[in-house]
Amino acid sequence: MTINDPNKPRAQSGFSLIEVMIAMAVTTIGVLGVIATFATAIAATETAQENLIARHKALDAMESIYTARNSQQIPFAAINNIVNGGSFLSGPQPLLCAGADGLVGTIDDAPCTTPQGTACPNGGVECYVLPGLDGILGTADDETRSLSNFTRTIAINQVLQPNGQINQNLIAISVTVSFQKTGWPARSYTTNALISSYH
Repeated sequence: MTINDPNKPRAQSGFSLIEVMIAMAVTTIGVLGVIATFATAIAATETAQENLIARHKALDAMESIYTARNSQQIPFAAINNIVNGGSFLSGPQPLLCAGADGLVGTIDDAPCTTPQGTACPNGGVECYVLPGLDGILGTADDETRSLSNFTRTIAINQVLQPNGQINQNLIAISVTVSFQKTGWPARSYTTNALISSYH
């Protein structure tokens, strides 16, 4: 039988220096992962409004092309870029309002106005109005914001049949709306569709 001597020093156990350092490294990696998640969330909310506008403007342009085809507002052959004998401008264009033909991205696009009838800034590029400090829309302190940092590209391409010949009754349309926000990389939203001569 062993008797415990109260005066005998006890062996103390604990964490070694290596174990503490490993625990600190694992905790640091976890904290950095959480910080990266917060940074991603902040980046997403910083450009959320612009992303929504880009998506809306791309889909709006695509819908106007389908409407023009369905209403026979323009002939099917005119649904093409100007360089190919059509109605739509090539390359990135500012977001101006539709002209007499009712289509955006064509040669007769016109400067935009606010709901109050005043011209949008930056050469009439589309704009939107937000309520000012009083929180009421339609008062003197309303804030007008221009979409001059956005561009829209309407690209129309021919579609090939399996035998390699051009399909005369089908075209491919790609609408890309790009924007640049200060301090952030350029972003864009693209929508693609096929449109036929039949409606």
